[in-house]
Amino acid sequence: MSKNPILEEILNEVDKHPEIMSRRDAMKYLTMSPMAASILAGATVGATTTAASDVKGKIVIVGGGLAGMSTAARLTNTLSNPDITVIEPDPLSVSYQPGQTLVGAGIWDKSDIQYNRDDFVPNGVKLIKGSVTAFDPDNNTVTVDGKDVIKYDQMIVATGLMLNFGAIKGLEGEITSAGENSVVKNCGVTKNGLHSIYFQDGAEATWKGIEELVAKAKAHKGPNKLQAVFTHPNTPIKCGGAPKKIMYLTHARLEEAGVRDKVELTFYPNGSAMFGVPEYHEAILQQFKDRGFKWNYAHNLIEVDPVKKVAVFDKHWKEKGAFDEDLEEYVMVTKHERVEVPYDFMHVTPPMKAPDVVGNSAVGSDKGWVPVKKETLQHVKYKNVWCLGDVAAVPMGKTGGSVRKQYKVVVDNMIATMEGKSSLPSEYAGYTVCPFITSIGTVMLAEFNWTKKPTPSFPLDPTQERWIWWLLKVYALKPMTIHGMLSGRA
Repeated sequence: MSKNPILEEILNEVDKHPEIMSRRDAMKYLTMSPMAASILAGATVGATTTAASDVKGKIVIVGGGLAGMSTAARLTNTLSNPDITVIEPDPLSVSYQPGQTLVGAGIWDKSDIQYNRDDFVPNGVKLIKGSVTAFDPDNNTVTVDGKDVIKYDQMIVATGLMLNFGAIKGLEGEITSAGENSVVKNCGVTKNGLHSIYFQDGAEATWKGIEELVAKAKAHKGPNKLQAVFTHPNTPIKCGGAPKKIMYLTHARLEEAGVRDKVELTFYPNGSAMFGVPEYHEAILQQFKDRGFKWNYAHNLIEVDPVKKVAVFDKHWKEKGAFDEDLEEYVMVTKHERVEVPYDFMHVTPPMKAPDVVGNSAVGSDKGWVPVKKETLQHVKYKNVWCLGDVAAVPMGKTGGSVRKQYKVVVDNMIATMEGKSSLPSEYAGYTVCPFITSIGTVMLAEFNWTKKPTPSFPLDPTQERWIWWLLKVYALKPMTIHGMLSGRA
């Protein structure tokens, strides 16, 4: 039997640290967990999937990132006579975005997460290197670069989202993770202590910023601590754990340098909890306490002065207003207070939104995201339109772990529709996995779904930080994505 190279790499790392874990225990964790076992199985390309349907139709996929290319690959594996077109302008669209956190902490290089779009176009799939500038779902067409009209029988929207730095006063620009970003960098992000791991160049600069913070802490002699600030905005975001992950990793680098006591680390989330799943919220809260972190709920970043290094937050809360005689209850009124916070280092998680071309079109919605039936991922109005990934209006679904479940549902249901079946065979239950990095060496593997309850794939306390999940994160998840999902098999 041939060896799994990713599993062997993990076990070799385990062998270097017998004081932490034995190879036998590592094998138990990795093979008895359905999630871990499936990741390892998907980390190398498996056998070719046998074509299952002879149905024909022109399929257009708008977006050639992880969601779009994985779906194109799975459709190619499943259809006998596929007619698939992917429309994507960005040559680095399939970059491994979850790795940006590791780049920001100096564990990986930016080159470790960059992949060329053209290397992952499935055989037989047509690639249009352009941008959709108009959607016309009533006539089953999209327009590319303002001139070329493309017809379709079925359309999949997988555009991803925009990082809306411009929604914060003092900053500018709407960018993607790997696209042109000079407008954001020119306004001050990536220098003078202001950073963001949410785009590739920003992740690389974040590591330099952490190194600068460490050096500044080593030279610091004053009685007051340096201030490191981390934010979480008032919009849905991709990888909801990342704003805290980079905080944990900054803490780890400061501890490693022996200067943690000279820096105050404070988290400013717009919401009122650390995580949407209560059990994980409680675990993270205890981790914050154990590490001496501070936090201020209900603070939304609204302004930054990159020169003076001052962040401005909208602190908000509810108070009783007038008494409603008819409802026999008090009207709750939202109050606001402007809070200015000087910083030495700040990690900004930008507000996020759907691309305007999607949000302002007939396939979008008032909130911008594409409205779909959350179980089937079929558009609520247009039955031949499907959506997955970051741009889909589904709860808690903006992660690669979500896409790994979603793209199979889209393929199954779209083919069933093309075959004229009256019911859709697959449902997405909202499963998401967040490898929540808590240090350089530990991960809390947060698995959950729409029930907002932990759904661990192994009979262990899922709120505990474990080294084995760090090894899974660092060694297995990227090859699972690049060789598994993008081949349509993981």
